[in-house]
Amino acid sequence: MRALVLLGCLLASLLFSGQAEETEDANEEAPLRDRSHIEKTLMLNEDKPSDDYSAVLQRLRKIYHSSIKPLEQSYKYNELRQHEITGAEPTTSEFTVLMHGPKLKTIEGIVMAADSARSFSPLEKFGQNFLEKLIGIEVPHKLLERVTFVDTPGIIENRKQQERGYPFNDVCQWFIDRADLIFVVFDPTKLDVGLELEMLFRQLKGRESQIRIILNKADNLATQMLMRVYGALFWSLAPLINVTEPPRVYVSSFWPQEYKPDTHQELFLQEEISLLEDLNQVIENRLENKIAFIRQHAIRVRIHALLVDRYLQTYKDKMTFFSDGELVFKDIVEDPDKFYIFKTILAKTNVSKFDLPNREAYKDFFGINPISSFKLLSQQCSYMGGCFLEKIERAITQELPGLLGSLGLGKNPGALNCDKTGCSETPKNRYRKH
Repeated sequence: MRALVLLGCLLASLLFSGQAEETEDANEEAPLRDRSHIEKTLMLNEDKPSDDYSAVLQRLRKIYHSSIKPLEQSYKYNELRQHEITGAEPTTSEFTVLMHGPKLKTIEGIVMAADSARSFSPLEKFGQNFLEKLIGIEVPHKLLERVTFVDTPGIIENRKQQERGYPFNDVCQWFIDRADLIFVVFDPTKLDVGLELEMLFRQLKGRESQIRIILNKADNLATQMLMRVYGALFWSLAPLINVTEPPRVYVSSFWPQEYKPDTHQELFLQEEISLLEDLNQVIENRLENKIAFIRQHAIRVRIHALLVDRYLQTYKDKMTFFSDGELVFKDIVEDPDKFYIFKTILAKTNVSKFDLPNREAYKDFFGINPISSFKLLSQQCSYMGGCFLEKIERAITQELPGLLGSLGLGKNPGALNCDKTGCSETPKNRYRKH
């Protein structure tokens, strides 16, 4: 099993220059700096035990498909997330996948999608126009035995959506959902933080712990200007990343050429090493991270299902024989606080107020999903299969923490952020009829 990392092409050129093509603007005659720290930091020359995680992965898939996906599909969780995503224009047109192979080789997207062994066959659903924008590059590099890199197109500020011929945001989301680590790369000389970046971070909501910010080409700026750019970047990103601890920002010039003279060369080198250490740790912990993310996803699906259930129950309670159902529900959606929708969830379940979705999100959600298309949670049970809510709660509190413990991390389930729902106590659901 390999980790999947989304990153910018300049970082890839740092790791693989000499085996893959350099960036176009690289000076071929410029001297290369010593890069021995890369192999040392990533421990590429050390013998690694083979990753035989197939049994754990099989159990993880089983938990997801049997205990999480039924509730996710029944209450259309993915549509709640997708309604917020609008278009941003890419600056380049290709998605480039850098992966391991016996020799340097370029693979067309249609070939990658046709080969089920490569795990890219689901991308066929985005159409042939997208597959023409997908390219794979195989490189015989030891790091790529442990990780696959995906370079996504950059985006620029453009409020008028252009025709691309394929669903750009949906494709990005497909890769985001499978990534173990996500690098967002900025050019300090072209710092453009606008609408498209806001859209990107909406897509990354729930994955803040996997985001790393890279301020690249730092040796192009004088010290004072670099400090100003760094501060401006933090200021611009603060409202987009609603977490207590902001993502790590790495400041350096991530290419193999020598740093420009009279710049903070030692600082840039240390930043580069720190980034490589970060990458190595993610690779080492990739399976643990996947389990933790699936559990976090299950928590969000559960909260969404509880909210839809509360909207539906309130609607049923307010309906009378002479009521206009459309007007009744419109009143509830327009002002959920008047009906204590969100407050009831906080009072009757152990959901954190910080985990509740935006109220406005449900106006759009119910605009395309009629309330009549859903069933109450109490009706989502069967004699053989049990209840959807009980199954997802068991996955959150027992099955996923137990799976993590089986990897040898000890018996402390705290690594899964059990403070959100509790690993040792069953999530409270006072709606359930006993």
